[in-house]
Amino acid sequence: MSTEQVSHQGEMEQFSYDDKVVKKYILASLFWGFAALLAGVTIAFQLSSWKFNFGLEWLTFGRLRPLHTNAAIFAFVGNAIFAGVFYSLQRLAKARLFNSFMANFQFWLWQLIIAGGGLSLLLGYSHGKEYAELEWPFDIAIAIAWVLFGVNILGTLWKRREKHIYVAIWFYISTFVTVAVLHIVNSIEIPVSLMKSYPVYAGVQDALVQWWYGHNAVAFFLTTPFLGLMYYFVPKAANRPVYSYRLSIIHFWSLIFLYIWAGPHHLLYSTLPEWAQTVGMVFSVALWAPSWGGMINGLLTLRGAWDKVRRDPVLKFLATAVTFYGMATFEGPLMSIKSVNHLAHFTDWVVGHVHSGTIGWNYMMVAGIFYFMIPRIWNTTLYSVKLANLQFWTATIGLLMYMMSMWTAGITQGLMWRALDDGGRLVYPQFIETVVKIIPMYWVRAFGGVLILIGFMFMLYNIFKTIQQAKKEEEPVYQAPALSSAKPEAHAGTHRKLEGMPMVFTILALLAILVGSLIELVPTLTSHKYLAQKTFMKPYSPLELVGRDVYIKEGCYVCHSQLVRPSPDEYIRYGTVSLAEEHVYDRPFQWGSRRIGPDLARVGGKYNHMWHYKHMIDPRAVTPGSIMPVYDWLETKKYDHKTLRKKMKVMASLGVPYSEDEIDNAIENAKAQAMGIANELSESGVSKDIADKEMVALIAYLQKLGADVKQAIKDGKVIDKAGGAE
Repeated sequence: MSTEQVSHQGEMEQFSYDDKVVKKYILASLFWGFAALLAGVTIAFQLSSWKFNFGLEWLTFGRLRPLHTNAAIFAFVGNAIFAGVFYSLQRLAKARLFNSFMANFQFWLWQLIIAGGGLSLLLGYSHGKEYAELEWPFDIAIAIAWVLFGVNILGTLWKRREKHIYVAIWFYISTFVTVAVLHIVNSIEIPVSLMKSYPVYAGVQDALVQWWYGHNAVAFFLTTPFLGLMYYFVPKAANRPVYSYRLSIIHFWSLIFLYIWAGPHHLLYSTLPEWAQTVGMVFSVALWAPSWGGMINGLLTLRGAWDKVRRDPVLKFLATAVTFYGMATFEGPLMSIKSVNHLAHFTDWVVGHVHSGTIGWNYMMVAGIFYFMIPRIWNTTLYSVKLANLQFWTATIGLLMYMMSMWTAGITQGLMWRALDDGGRLVYPQFIETVVKIIPMYWVRAFGGVLILIGFMFMLYNIFKTIQQAKKEEEPVYQAPALSSAKPEAHAGTHRKLEGMPMVFTILALLAILVGSLIELVPTLTSHKYLAQKTFMKPYSPLELVGRDVYIKEGCYVCHSQLVRPSPDEYIRYGTVSLAEEHVYDRPFQWGSRRIGPDLARVGGKYNHMWHYKHMIDPRAVTPGSIMPVYDWLETKKYDHKTLRKKMKVMASLGVPYSEDEIDNAIENAKAQAMGIANELSESGVSKDIADKEMVALIAYLQKLGADVKQAIKDGKVIDKAGGAE
């Protein structure tokens, strides 16, 4: 099956392609790609040495890390997706984009979202949910931009001149419908102010929805559109048909059906219902088959063209990308197996795995398709093949350094955390021991990142010179017969007929992803077990609520988890295993996905107020060897009390049992609790002027963590069970 179906003969129509908007998306992707990689290299060095935070509030690891992930996913990769889809869709449909104005409006809206969202993250306006940190105004703008994208896809198919929609378009359609569902469901929130909102879900429910979204954002934003691009650009660049049409059908439908179920594997050993955890693991393992089916289809398309792969940088990048896709989709299901997950979760092994996908699969694919598209739409030749090859080897070596260092660091962390001696005691009781041990691996990772960044700069220069040498020419005109002149196929199979009905195809793709979504989400979202009813948990006090928002603003959740898993080592290290009930007021949940620092679920009451104060001013004063940044501005910045009543009203509307009296007196109660903390700090020489500062609010929140559980155990309301074997 060729990448562009041969039309039946009929009355010819003239048309042209809108490559101007494709050019804009390419240039935007390159610009934001450099910014994303620069931010990534910066945070890599910040983990190697805390001094690379430079003592600046808006450049700490906690602020930069969400910026890096959002810039890499939505800015760099997102713009590349739009460029690749709009380029290939027009050629596969033999039709100009449905609406060029709409495509250009989407382009500028998307860049505004990226620029404004990135600035908001640096300023500390974060929703606190991984891959979904942008606040509610940006969520609305993203939804609008995505609808425009989908309308242009379906509209272009409506005016197409090809009877059948090619396999690449199947993946584009599934990307549009699934990301729309994921984004809308995960972004249901109630605004408090222009840049603050709280999700309607809490605790266990919020965790399930977030990782249903988070895992499938990777699946349907970083994977399915790139598989579509693979099915178009690999055959075009190799000038060969796709290896197997039947395999592409099996690959597509099994992948989109299975992928949507896998989200709960991010929540193994948590308080999520056991059945949901098991379902997530089973479907994750099942993903091995369709994922490798796609990889095999891509690589075998290159059969007989391996000599060209060695010479052509386009094919070199594309073949390597497909190979890394296979590696990442082997490692992901492996890490979802419970016994492996217990070792890998919260460690840097996950970071290595993620970057084998984003750099090895996405970045390599982007480089390949850009080197293919740019000479064609600018009507020129690539400036330097040698420079493209140099970029390839620089990026590949840098990625291997990155992956191997993170594999080593992650497995080291996991083994050290769970190590017990013959007497059942922790071999490494101090968390900082594991941090110090892996610092050399952080340096290797940082310099691997530098090589990847240098390789990207080679590409920027190569593309700049390629465009610079291009001659300005008029837009080429093509011709093809109208769709109405195509004759029906006499013996077309069921799927072949389906490929001639894009809207029916779209509905079936939507149904395929809704099945797993509804079966996993509905039971947990409708269960009263996870709602606040006669719980021993007390709602956050006004000051604690403010402190929680400060915690999220500073990105503390990217380094610290709040989830004690049911295993002996975690019980000994942190205390009572986490309960579903204790998260009923957490909007958003804060279980975390990484432990650069220790778990904080039971930190309340473990240290006095002065310890927390010193820890923020100079972490190394209380924990020698710490890589945590200083947070001395918390001592001088006043906390926001103007929106406090509004915050509590929103929380009350979501089921938190705040009385009208508590809401009316919120500011006074916050000031009273703050003064109590300030008085204790003043005994150690700290000025009482700190009472209205963010430092005090954050201390109040940290002292709350685990306090209600400890009290419930004392009162006999909760049985303190020791961690069981995994």
